Amino acid sequence: MLVLQHVDCEPPAEYEDVLIERRIGVERVLLADGGVLPDWRDFAGVIVMGGPMGAYDTDKFTWLELGAQLLASALGARVRPGPRPEVGICEVSPAAGARDDPVFGGLTGPVPVLQWHADTFELPAGAVLLASSAQYPHQAFRVGRAYGIQFHIEVPVDLAAQWVEIPEYARSLASVHGDGSAGALLSELARSLPVMTGVARTLFGNWLDAFVCAAHPAE
Repeated sequence: MLVLQHVDCEPPAEYEDVLIERRIGVERVLLADGGVLPDWRDFAGVIVMGGPMGAYDTDKFTWLELGAQLLASALGARVRPGPRPEVGICEVSPAAGARDDPVFGGLTGPVPVLQWHADTFELPAGAVLLASSAQYPHQAFRVGRAYGIQFHIEVPVDLAAQWVEIPEYARSLASVHGDGSAGALLSELARSLPVMTGVARTLFGNWLDAFVCAAHPAE
């Protein structure tokens, strides 16, 4: 499994735990540190993590032009700043298209997730909308075998505690919830974590079963 990681502080977290449990090897490429992209065809699947940069920031981060960015942008859809940041624990609900989806099909909602973004995107041509929130209707979608997810369900409390200490992340948190709100966020995340972790493991396991393990059975 190839993991494209934009920054040190946004690893695959719970997703990597599932891969380890299933004894699926992981090769991680840290793009911000100049990591060299291997041939993606050598891997059963590719996981692209997030970061504080926008998908349109190619003038600052030239490696975004390689397509290691929001799936929506890579597929030609417009990515832009949203009306206001969406930061903290909020609920997302499955869309109608999730009902028959091999990954999201068993998801009942709404479910708590961690949000930490200020961008939104249009759906690419041929995409199936899978999840929405009240503030940002495009939260998850599928195009063919590829899935794009805006929200975080893989982040444990100790990783989020690192995020609140990073100036750029701290500023976005304060812009929504005010100064000194980090403690409340981490407490709310701790309360929501059992549900979030269960959802993360279920969705990621479904993806592995439907698109990775089925196509590359163990010999």
